[in-house]
Amino acid sequence: MKITLIMPQSDLYSRTGIFKRTLRYAPLTLTTLAALIPKELEAEVKIIDEGVETLDIDKIDADLVGITVITGTSHRAYEIARQLKERSITVVLGGVHPTLVPNEVQKHADTIVTGYAERTWPQLLRDFSKGKLKKRYNQEKNFVFENMPTPRRELLKKNGYITTNTVQASRGCPYHCQFCVVGVAWPGYYFRPVKEVIAEIEKLNSNHFLFLDLSPMENGPYIKELFRELIPLKKKWGGLSTINIAKDREKLELAAKSGCRGLLIGYESVIPQTISAIGKPFNNPDEYLKWTKLIHEYGIAINGCFVFGLDGDDTSVFERTAEYVEKAAIDLPRFSAATPFPGTPFFKMMKSANRLLHENWRYYDVQHVVIKPKKMTPEQLQEGLLWTWKKIYSISSIVKRIARSEATHSPEGLILASLANFGYRFYSRGLPKMIPVPCEIEPWVGAPAKLSN
Repeated sequence: MKITLIMPQSDLYSRTGIFKRTLRYAPLTLTTLAALIPKELEAEVKIIDEGVETLDIDKIDADLVGITVITGTSHRAYEIARQLKERSITVVLGGVHPTLVPNEVQKHADTIVTGYAERTWPQLLRDFSKGKLKKRYNQEKNFVFENMPTPRRELLKKNGYITTNTVQASRGCPYHCQFCVVGVAWPGYYFRPVKEVIAEIEKLNSNHFLFLDLSPMENGPYIKELFRELIPLKKKWGGLSTINIAKDREKLELAAKSGCRGLLIGYESVIPQTISAIGKPFNNPDEYLKWTKLIHEYGIAINGCFVFGLDGDDTSVFERTAEYVEKAAIDLPRFSAATPFPGTPFFKMMKSANRLLHENWRYYDVQHVVIKPKKMTPEQLQEGLLWTWKKIYSISSIVKRIARSEATHSPEGLILASLANFGYRFYSRGLPKMIPVPCEIEPWVGAPAKLSN
């Protein structure tokens, strides 16, 4: 059996787009799916990530193709699936978008997989080998996150990523933020046995790795145990966290001792009214500076994420956010437009209030404006988003932030921060060409010809 696994990318993030290698780490989805293929099938497996290589559909030689789909790449996934099905190749679509809108996705594939695929994907392949493929494979009940196979990292195009050493210790999140897909697509909060995680990290051929866990820090006893076990390995890592890590000094200190050098933190907004409306009450803009400074004191750089266009935001949010980012010396800021992904409370609210501009998923990439904001026009939101990217990734702002951050005072910290900041500078300079204002929406089923109020 010949199997090809594909990760489509939108124009922004494709190999020829504006998202460069210094910002790109290897995904775990394809390598994990490859590792889950039953050995008795003796399958020949190939992985194609459009973020690092060009996909030539005519050259795909496979009996079955699995495509992982997020909302922003669904249009691309459907086109790939259409062309493959014309060649009588069996197509499987899985991932977050099929989990959120399975009935839509079902129309474009021979079969779909929803939820976590650790049990269903191997069963699907066994059924396919016997000619008994079902139309849909849903996540099994009583999912347990343990006994995971080692991801097939050797199948990746290694020179396309800043690192291929990505690991996962937890899945899910205990919170239910209004705009987040995690609680909708993947309800529950799961943890791998610490010994399994440590064993995988020990085998990595590098002293640096990334945790891709979406919300690992909220289970205090578990994460502290993991940190203690990481300390003897003397490896350096980055990962994700909420601002809550700064409120637990023991957790923060253990993270630093275990090798943490960077954390992605969702600040979301510097506007208190905005925070109070999104279901993230532990974020307090009045305390951001204090917590950010404390994290920096432990030598941990911050990849800070901010969302524009939520109901508490007016046009002052852009300058206020830029001012905070520079004052707090956020090492690597990221900005996005509030995007209502299907199935989320935010989507339901926008749709019921007739505030969706369209449901053309190809523009649901968090950089295109797809809603009517409450306190500004869509054009003002788009222009403000682009202005903030340009402002914060100017040379003067990069230098100012790097100089002020205690996390970049080491030679290694300075090098990593510089590489990442100039990667995002390239990205920020390319965005206006990819996202004109006002946005022109290409004709597509369910979408108007152009963006309007």
